[in-house]
Amino acid sequence: MRKTAVEAARRAGEVIVDRYPAGHDITVKGYRNIATEVDTAAETVILDLIRARFPDHAILSEEAGGQGIGDGYTWVVDPLDGTTNYARRFPIFSVSIGLLQGREPLIGVIHDPLRDQTFVAERGNGAELDGAPIRVSRVARLDHAVMSLDWGHSDEDRGRTLGALNRVAPRCGTVRALGSAALALAYVAAGWLEAYFNLMMKPWDAAAGILLVAEAGGRCTTLEGTPYRVDRPGCLASNGLVHDELLDVIRDS
Repeated sequence: MRKTAVEAARRAGEVIVDRYPAGHDITVKGYRNIATEVDTAAETVILDLIRARFPDHAILSEEAGGQGIGDGYTWVVDPLDGTTNYARRFPIFSVSIGLLQGREPLIGVIHDPLRDQTFVAERGNGAELDGAPIRVSRVARLDHAVMSLDWGHSDEDRGRTLGALNRVAPRCGTVRALGSAALALAYVAAGWLEAYFNLMMKPWDAAAGILLVAEAGGRCTTLEGTPYRVDRPGCLASNGLVHDELLDVIRDS
């Protein structure tokens, strides 16, 4: 299953990179929410491989939908996380494939096709980047921490995020908005960011990344401080050392 997740992510990445220089057909799915023909093409590559090898497994994918999350194995797929970046040729986007057993992440793969970097985690076996172990950072001071966030689509979500940012920004080192939730979680796992928060996380954004963070020694919770699950919207992921202080700051907003 791990081999299939890596292979599927890398195959999809090839499709994404091959079509990156071209213009794209953009479909508006909703307010501030788009897809391209490449999202669908990359998704087809992933789903065809999973279905061929594991026909009895459930699949939940951003574009194709699916059966939802059940008690058995569920593949949770984002074929192109960061579609707006991709469509504008802003070079930050990724493929995210997570495998759940029940509601618990079992395998997580996040592939950055432009940089040819593949982050992999397996429950109980740690997290890796291109075969080398990764760990969260050891930065313990919030005023030294590099944070990331995502905005969500609705005006209300953005207002809530801005309220949290107004509290966090004066306290932390600096803030980045990457536009790919999966990559932001991978960067927390690799120690390149200290924390990431998202008030409207989707299962396909989170399924692989939260396992990477956990297996790299970090922590993922809801904004109330309870353990995070992929079917919950608000998420804070961190190296663990700045987590409680950040939760207090965000909750105050």
